[in-house]
Amino acid sequence: MENYGGKLIPEIRLKDLDFELPKELISQYPCSQRDGSKLLVCERASGKVRHCRFREITEFIQKDDILIFNDTRVFPARLYGHKEDTKAGIEILLLEKKDVRTWKAILRPARRIKPGTTVRIDDEHSLVPLERLEEGNFLVRFNKDMDYPDLEKKGSIPLPPYISRPFDPALDREHYQTVYAREYGAVAAPTAGFHFTRELLDDLTKKGVSTGFVTLHISYATFAPVRSERITDHKMHSEYLFVPEETVRLINQKKSGRVIAVGTTVVRALESAAAGPKKIRAFSGYIDTFIYPGYEFKVVDSLITNFHLPGSTLLLLVAGLTGLDKLKKLYQEAIRGKYRFFSYGDAMLIL
Repeated sequence: MENYGGKLIPEIRLKDLDFELPKELISQYPCSQRDGSKLLVCERASGKVRHCRFREITEFIQKDDILIFNDTRVFPARLYGHKEDTKAGIEILLLEKKDVRTWKAILRPARRIKPGTTVRIDDEHSLVPLERLEEGNFLVRFNKDMDYPDLEKKGSIPLPPYISRPFDPALDREHYQTVYAREYGAVAAPTAGFHFTRELLDDLTKKGVSTGFVTLHISYATFAPVRSERITDHKMHSEYLFVPEETVRLINQKKSGRVIAVGTTVVRALESAAAGPKKIRAFSGYIDTFIYPGYEFKVVDSLITNFHLPGSTLLLLVAGLTGLDKLKKLYQEAIRGKYRFFSYGDAMLIL
């Protein structure tokens, strides 16, 4: 048994997070219509499961419910260049902006790079690695400003590693982004939000559903699997979170209805900002909240989520709501129903 905040829970091992997924269910392309994706609806109390289309979610979200979204915006973080002296190709994945010229980045292949090496991107732009950081990352500095608008012209969206096709600008610049994305800073998207259209959001508003936003900039580490044999030994990556006052008021003044998180990042955000049962506080800073079975949720009642990777912290978070055994049964139900998995996949609503 493990001790989680004074509560004894069954010990979870890495092997408990594994499941067999047919390769053809790993979605390589978005649904042609955002709200046309499949939706698996699970009622936790009764165990009842329904198969729907995402646009039917309005049947399950009620007047006075609150939907909370992550409005982070994925920036075109991937660049390609070459070493100025040897012309050897270098891939650059920008992770975090320090200022308009200085970034934390991954450089591949890292063995070819030493601090002080000039990496040429085009005739006008180059960068120099200033120092090697922990986990093989670098602090790099560009010769000219390289802010988010500049990257929109120079960079490409870094698709998840399980999408094996090349980045398609005509497709992915629109679809690997939510319709409400506003705040630049993410290297990966809050994919549960992909299924919402502006029309669907309008329909929910007309129904009396309230909406609010947090900003959690998702890092590339979100794709890193759990490697510790004992789950409790895993070290969670940190990500920047901003919870505005208007979202605090929306939740803290709620008299009835449920708080429904759109995606696992919103769950982490709201639970990190919890100030007591069904209360949150304004927040700005980095979080490394790790949620897994045994966690007692303070704010979130329900969750809209995609289907996640075996051995991932995202899978553990969802299992915190459903229980690991029940979640495995839901995933088997999804596999039997040929639901599409991962970022461009289908969705699940846990009530």
